[in-house]
Amino acid sequence: MDKLVIEGGPSLKGELKVSGSKNATLPILAATLLTDDVCVIRNSPKLRDTMTMVKLLRSLGKTVDIGKDELIISSKGDIQHIADYKLVSTMRGSFCVLGPLLGKLGKAKVSLPGGCVIGLRPVDLHIKGVKALGATVEVEGGYVIVKARHLKGNSVYLGGGFGSSVLATANVMMAAVLARGETTIESAACEPEITDLADFLIAMGAKIKGKGTPQIIITGVKKLHGADFKISSDRIEAGTFLILAVAMRSNLVIREANFNHLLSLIDRLEETGVRFEKDYNLIKVKCPKILKPASVTTFPYPGFPTDLQAQFMALMALTPGVSVITDKVYPDRFMHIAELSRMGANIRREGSNAIIEGVKQLHGAPVMASDLRASAALVIAGLAAKGKTEIHRIYHLERGYENLDEKLIQIGAKISREKE
Repeated sequence: MDKLVIEGGPSLKGELKVSGSKNATLPILAATLLTDDVCVIRNSPKLRDTMTMVKLLRSLGKTVDIGKDELIISSKGDIQHIADYKLVSTMRGSFCVLGPLLGKLGKAKVSLPGGCVIGLRPVDLHIKGVKALGATVEVEGGYVIVKARHLKGNSVYLGGGFGSSVLATANVMMAAVLARGETTIESAACEPEITDLADFLIAMGAKIKGKGTPQIIITGVKKLHGADFKISSDRIEAGTFLILAVAMRSNLVIREANFNHLLSLIDRLEETGVRFEKDYNLIKVKCPKILKPASVTTFPYPGFPTDLQAQFMALMALTPGVSVITDKVYPDRFMHIAELSRMGANIRREGSNAIIEGVKQLHGAPVMASDLRASAALVIAGLAAKGKTEIHRIYHLERGYENLDEKLIQIGAKISREKE
């Protein structure tokens, strides 16, 4: 197992290129189960999570060839309907094979993904959605077992206690595209990743209206064909790079970033005094020497992403004044507070709120990554800190950031990998 060793302090200069979206890639790969034809998925990021999904597809009977910048998925023989615990338990996103397996085969047996360190994330909305389409559902031995002789279109409301569910929306969409009749998803997730999935399904021959809105209407078709599709850029990686630039007071250029997908973050960063220039898929960061604090509340898209909460906290820990971060999506997603505090941050938690009093300087320390986005926050803090920071358990980081250390080295960061 590797660790990252960071020498904080050096200024950063140059450009960072954003990779393809992890959160779009996973359901799109799952959607290839809906056809026997060849699908080519371009701009898929080379990540631990991507490879987990590839392994799951292969275990279900798909053939996956990995190219330089694309994945080629085809079928040779029958597709299996059982998604094994050993793979699904390692990555919650793999639960999105439930919908396409049910739609294509009329049955699926998928392991429950369980909770994780950022809090319990149940699958009740997934179950509610497929039941509305006419499937019977049993939960037995740690598996969700769904069956339907014929799926039938219906109206389904997918709003939950913390807003709409991205994965539940994806699962219901993928089940509904081969159902009989029309399906209307109310309170559908509006995230760009759902729009990407809808675009891929449409390229395969699906009939979908309302992508990117809270109401998605799907008219079932008899069969889907293969498609050649390019994944959009990763808005969370792009947001992480913007926050990093501000934390380092560096006027970096971020390439392959969609400005419109980052409006909630850009609004908060502008509150601190940062200015931006945009040009097609390029964003230039203009940092002042002194920042002002800004408070944030996370919400489902287009609100401030919970997946940028930890990174923004690292920035506010270095910003003079008091800021408050409230997570309305995952109220328990604050494991990084303890590790940032080890580096000298002044943060206290009150329920779903974190109150941050900015300090002049963070100091390098050995820290432990608790989850994917907390890992990115610790990288930002380590680069901005004085002295050496060691980040342990970086396999979390590798789940969602493609070659992050190599990208940062190219813009002047002093960062290296070492064996534990």
